[in-house]
Amino acid sequence: MGLLQIDTIHIVARSPYLVLFSRLGNYEPRWLDQTHSEGRLFEFFSHAMCWLPIEDFPLWRWRALRLPDENATLNWKRNFIWLAKNQSLVEHIIQRIRDEGPLRSADFEPEQRKSGTWWAWKDEKLALELLMYTGRLMIPRRERFQRVYDLSERVLPDWDDSQALDPEEASLELTRRAALALGPATEPWIRDYHRQRQDRTRRALDRLLADGLLLEARIEGLRERAYLSPEMLPLLKKAEAGKLEATHSTLLSPFDPLVWHRLRASQLFGFDYLIECYTPEHKRVYGYFTLPILLRGRLIGRVDAKAHRGEGVFELRALHLEPGLRLSAAELEELARTVQRCADWHRCPQVRVLKTEPPALAARLRSALKSAAAAAES
Repeated sequence: MGLLQIDTIHIVARSPYLVLFSRLGNYEPRWLDQTHSEGRLFEFFSHAMCWLPIEDFPLWRWRALRLPDENATLNWKRNFIWLAKNQSLVEHIIQRIRDEGPLRSADFEPEQRKSGTWWAWKDEKLALELLMYTGRLMIPRRERFQRVYDLSERVLPDWDDSQALDPEEASLELTRRAALALGPATEPWIRDYHRQRQDRTRRALDRLLADGLLLEARIEGLRERAYLSPEMLPLLKKAEAGKLEATHSTLLSPFDPLVWHRLRASQLFGFDYLIECYTPEHKRVYGYFTLPILLRGRLIGRVDAKAHRGEGVFELRALHLEPGLRLSAAELEELARTVQRCADWHRCPQVRVLKTEPPALAARLRSALKSAAAAAES
């Protein structure tokens, strides 16, 4: 994947931890925190705000150095104008961190509360965030998931900005990596992976094709040209021979790279997925924070889940299968095991089913979950 998108919602485990669970299974979430605090990860804006391998810092430093020019949207312009007008606050924040060491936003008392800047953040929080985006501050660790800010030169004392790749060279490598992460992919899918500019992505694709680092491909049912990394050819040959079998089943985060591009999920997997936590409650169809269900290579539905950690209960408030889908007995058992594994990892071993669609699925799923829980205990 090359990145982990960060999100603060914790109805279930926060997204970066859940993305890793979907691939690794049962692991200790503190390992991710330790990896970050050991300096092996850094936070920066990639697809969104993400954890990235520290080795990739040269790939991203240019974006911090050129951020005002690269982001010409009205909101970003307003933010940089605000930052320029509040240099006394900026220098006060920088001096405090220089004198006192790494600090959280909570360590700064606001001079006055304001609304209308991002999420009604206090000025100090907004300044800290913009200083991080523009590269003067970095996040060496988090405390209870709150960012801790420090001077970039203290986090990476050996760094020199001459080591940063220029935007075109960085785009070339990021485009290559996106194609490798996605498999066969169109230009919009590749561009979205690291939120690159269209013109730059197209130039990178042309160069990679010319150099043989990408191959031209076609995806059945799509008119757009697609691209494929040569490293995928062994898997392609297996697929053509009928020897590539999907074996993994799991629940996915809404911010998992498998589903975060809505059009790709629809075109490639026939799965129309929208994160409804940003939708007004009365307009939601499936629930606040639904988790896509991956069952051996198919996206079969979604579940609106909540982890009641104090009670040890993993609640399925609503589970919707894709329209017209009926699960065989074996598939239902697989689904139950998948849910139970996720519940156990959350340390919420008791699974409570409230509602399903179709409704008749509820009783069958409850019965299968009892068997899955018993097997897990043994």
